[in-house]
Amino acid sequence: MAATSGSSVLPTHTAPSAPAYPASTKPSPNPRRRCLCICLLITLAFLAALAITLLVLFLTVLRVRDPTTRVVSTQLSGIAPRLTFPAVSLQLNITLLLVVSVHNPNPASFAYASGGHTDLTYRGVQVGAAEIDPGRIPSRGDGNVSLALTLQADRFASDLPQLLSDVEAGAVPLEAATRIPGKVNILGLFKRRAVAYSDCSFVFGVPEMRVRSQQCRDRTKL
Repeated sequence: MAATSGSSVLPTHTAPSAPAYPASTKPSPNPRRRCLCICLLITLAFLAALAITLLVLFLTVLRVRDPTTRVVSTQLSGIAPRLTFPAVSLQLNITLLLVVSVHNPNPASFAYASGGHTDLTYRGVQVGAAEIDPGRIPSRGDGNVSLALTLQADRFASDLPQLLSDVEAGAVPLEAATRIPGKVNILGLFKRRAVAYSDCSFVFGVPEMRVRSQQCRDRTKL
């Protein structure tokens, strides 16, 4: 049998090529998320600025400084004798009209309603009292506080020899303690309750019927 001439060609198989995919790209950022991030950063910056502003206000504006007071005029308003029964006793009340100048160094006004009160003492004994009418002290300014102080002359009798000695010398030492509750108004935005205190020691001149010298210690409590 004759051999078949020529070589037989075997069929070739090629592996199927992988499908072509588009090049991968980064997803585009969400505009809404970017907007939220920007708003968050603006809010944080605003809160930080607000905190710094409040701190500055607290260290400067909101730090209340004590006012100063000074008695500027004294006037004898009246003398009222009173007879009491059944135990017969003659009491003598003397009314003095006082005008007190108050200097407010704070950038906040101080308004006070009813409730202000002054107690007057002579050598440790209370001898008079006065109620203070409502009023207002402007910011960084001065205001006058008027009050009618009633002296109960019979209470001086506990130390009558000393009183006569002081009157003869022409100078009577007295002490006044004042308490005025009110509100401070800061820049029209902040309102806080405050109580103004004043403790004054002064010498009342008998011949001239006015305050001859005085020394006051003033403070404010929030």
